[in-house]
Amino acid sequence: MNRRAFLTTTAVGLVALAAGSASARSISGRLPWTAFAGEPPTPVTPGGWHFFNPREVVLMEAIVDRLIPADDLSVGGRDAGCVVFLDRQLAGPFGGAARAYMQGPFQEGLKTQGYQGSLTPSGRYRAGLAAFDKAVNDKLGARFETLSADQQDAVLTDLESGKLTLAGKVEASQFFALVLENTMEGFFGDPVHGGNRDMASWKMIGFPGARYDYRDWVDQHDKPYPRGPVSILGNIVEQQAG
Repeated sequence: MNRRAFLTTTAVGLVALAAGSASARSISGRLPWTAFAGEPPTPVTPGGWHFFNPREVVLMEAIVDRLIPADDLSVGGRDAGCVVFLDRQLAGPFGGAARAYMQGPFQEGLKTQGYQGSLTPSGRYRAGLAAFDKAVNDKLGARFETLSADQQDAVLTDLESGKLTLAGKVEASQFFALVLENTMEGFFGDPVHGGNRDMASWKMIGFPGARYDYRDWVDQHDKPYPRGPVSILGNIVEQQAG
């Protein structure tokens, strides 16, 4: 027997053995597995504040409402739950820099290297908000949340550019970038983490969320997705026609 004939005969035999030992079954009407059985999602703890103190809550709500202002397309950052998202993240592993190397030495790096300091994210927020609050009050004689929308935008623009100087270890533009990035994460992330309340941002952009299958719409470009988004927890928000 040559090599090719031997391999062919062996393969046929193995298939025959497998077919004889396996019992056929059909699956109909339900999935053959349970979603998240191995690692179920844990929704944020409702109610109260785990990291922010009352003054920081007021300040953060005013900030996120200017970073993501409400309009005819969506709610603003506060009503979308961005501050709740930030609060829970800062009270958890992210706030403590659980996945970052924090042993030093700490040296100022290049802009492309990101933050290189000794403060954890929670420490940066605590020091940054206090320094920002003081800087605004010293400059304008008023607290940020009492300013007009135009004044608030001007202050945040100065913070982003570094024109507004913050005391202590906080660099203004880096702090602004951190808050902006985290606010966007809260606005566009899954509601399981506390933000994107009622999947407002997903409805705004037509994102299907964690739907099991939407292949029939993948190739239909420039057409709005007709079905509402689904969160990781399985909550469904149906789109309104028109």
